[in-house]
Order: sequence, then structure tokens, then C-alpha cells
Amino acid sequence: MLEKLVLALVYAARCFRIYFQGHPINVLTRPRPAIKGQVLADFVTEVLWNKEEECLIEQRTPIPPERDQIWSLFTDGASSGEGSGAGLILVNTEGHGFTYAIKLDFKSTNNEAEYVAFLEGLRIAKKLVVKHLKARVDSMLNVGQINGTYEAKYDVIASYLSQAKDLILQFLSCKVIHIKRSENKSADSLSKLASTNFEHFAKDIRIEVLNRPSVPQHQVLVIQTGV
Repeated sequence: MLEKLVLALVYAARCFRIYFQGHPINVLTRPRPAIKGQVLADFVTEVLWNKEEECLIEQRTPIPPERDQIWSLFTDGASSGEGSGAGLILVNTEGHGFTYAIKLDFKSTNNEAEYVAFLEGLRIAKKLVVKHLKARVDSMLNVGQINGTYEAKYDVIASYLSQAKDLILQFLSCKVIHIKRSENKSADSLSKLASTNFEHFAKDIRIEVLNRPSVPQHQVLVIQTGV
């Protein structure tokens, strides 16, 4: 019977695959009392027939319009004596999206880290079946090379550039524009965080926000006296 339940789950996933692709799905199970085998088999059979009809309807239904919206990609890379990191933020027009800080466990220059962040952003967007993308990058050199204004003089950078152009062609539309560093603070912070050497930190790092100082504040009273 477990196999039939799993098969029912597979049918449901196929019917609603356009919704499953953009969101993680967690399946929770728990012990259930015994159910007569024939009753469960009849129920699964009936559900699967209904789902098969829904699948046929779903295939004739156009993709929801939100799939055709333009997603925004913000990327940045950082390289220092401690290491290198990449930060990227992928959001839709409603402000919902994904945030990534990627530790680069290999030696790279700042320009290479910038390309890694951009490439990973494109790959994640493809996995989410994004069709239209506008990438905002604060590296004028990278943007110029991608758009053909500047040339890639080194073999490593040329390889990164080639991969970037191949990925860009896989979108229906993909525009890469240069933005000021002040407009890319979030991705910049993520890349610097990922480039930090965490060896001297504990494995679990918790971030807490304090709304007031940890010590009591002294009250200052203003006393006015007559002249």
C-alpha cells in the first residue's frame, strides 16, 4: 500500500509541477492506524483517475502569467587575504525571492569572484524556470565584457565570460546592467560575509537584534532657573 501512496504523490507532483519547481516541498509522515487494504486500494484508484483528468486539463491550461514576469538578479564577489566569496539575490516583481552567500573554497581574484556570483545566479534562475531576467552588477568591467564593450584579456576570465554568454542565451530575455555599489549593498554584504575565514568561529552562529543598549541609560534632567 505504501507504493500506491507514493504513486499518488508522484501523480500529484506531475500535475502541479509548475508550482513545485519554484518552491521546496516537505513531505511529513506519521504512524497511522491499520486500514483495510481493499478500502485503501479503492480510494487510491479513484483519486488517481481524477488526477489523470486534472493532468489533462492542466496541460491545456496556459502557464500562469507570473512565470513570465521579469526577475531581478543582484550579484557581487569579494576576495581578500582570508578567502573569497560570492553573494547573490534573486527576486521577482513582488519582492519574493532567494538570497545566497557562497564560500569559494579555491583561490580567486576579485574579478573572478564577481563572475562566479553572476554565473551561480544565472544557474539558480534557470533551475527556477525563470524566463526573463534583469541582472544588476556593480562591476563595470564585468558588465562591459558581457555586453561586448570590453575584451577579456586573460584565459580564465575569457572562460568565465564564455560560460556567462552561453547561460544568457538560455533565457528568453536577459539584460545585464551596471549599477552603483551603493545600490548593491545587500549582495556586497553577502559576498564579504562568505569570504570570511570561519575556522575560528563556532559551527552554529546565531544573529540577534538588540533594540536597546545592554546597560541602563542615565536620564538627563534639564533644569531652568530664573535670571
